[in-house]
Amino acid sequence: MLNIATLTLNPTIDLAYVVDRLEPTDKLRAPPQQADPGGGGINVARVFVRMGGNARCLYLSGGPTGIALDALLDLHQLVRERVAIAGHTRVSTTILENGSGKEFRVVPAGPEVSESEWQACLEKIDALECDYLVMSGSLPLGAPSDFYAQAATVVQRRGIRTVLDTSGAALTEGLGAGGHELIKPNLKEFQHLVGKELSNPEAIGEAAQSIASQGSARLVAVTMGADGGVLASADGIWRCEAPKVETASAVGAGDSFVAAMVYGLASGRSDFDAFRLGIAGGTAALITAGTGLAHAEDTRRIFAQIETG
Repeated sequence: MLNIATLTLNPTIDLAYVVDRLEPTDKLRAPPQQADPGGGGINVARVFVRMGGNARCLYLSGGPTGIALDALLDLHQLVRERVAIAGHTRVSTTILENGSGKEFRVVPAGPEVSESEWQACLEKIDALECDYLVMSGSLPLGAPSDFYAQAATVVQRRGIRTVLDTSGAALTEGLGAGGHELIKPNLKEFQHLVGKELSNPEAIGEAAQSIASQGSARLVAVTMGADGGVLASADGIWRCEAPKVETASAVGAGDSFVAAMVYGLASGRSDFDAFRLGIAGGTAALITAGTGLAHAEDTRRIFAQIETG
């Protein structure tokens, strides 16, 4: 059985609503809300388990909303390990406006954590038993910007492979640990990382390969939304187009990509096949409404289309 752990320092309860039209002041009537446990690592775990693997969720939570998050994780039957914090877990909201087809997302910054809280998380990380540790999502206020580098150093010395999916200073400093199995910035995050407004796949691939060649990560996957993505290692650069689909929701597409690609890598697929599986997972998330994320049957069906397309 494939075993991973995911780390979510700034999780969220994801609420999804559908309204006919957003109007100021008026009370908007909506069908029953959809509520799911969310945040990068938790989303990855949800999809990875659907694919057939095992995932343990390590996360911070606190306050009444933290209790609700714990309950939602239990409803999803996810193995969880909670680090209690004083602050309240954030609640994010997605609203689909039927009239225009536009999706609106409100994502709070989340609680501030103390040094003792994030240190307690590092202690939990040191006790993890898994094949991969997926570190995904933003850092909460109060956590040091090199937290992911610290976490990677702790587990890599025990032979656990690390996957990093974050942005800004957390990504830049997270790379400082070196030796990651995979990093997965989207195009905007990658441009910020390299300090250049790269747009064509060739230039993106060369910049990604430079990062891999320096030893920061064995694989660098840059996702580009509807344009697919670019994968680079020290030995090569690959491009994969994304199938064209009608988007129901963009929530969790990147997390679904990570879950599917890591599942492919852990299953022994080639790097490029795992990358294509990731593209399929991200695409499968797009056709799933609200905060539903990618489903395994959709991911495998789309992957077959990529193989033959």
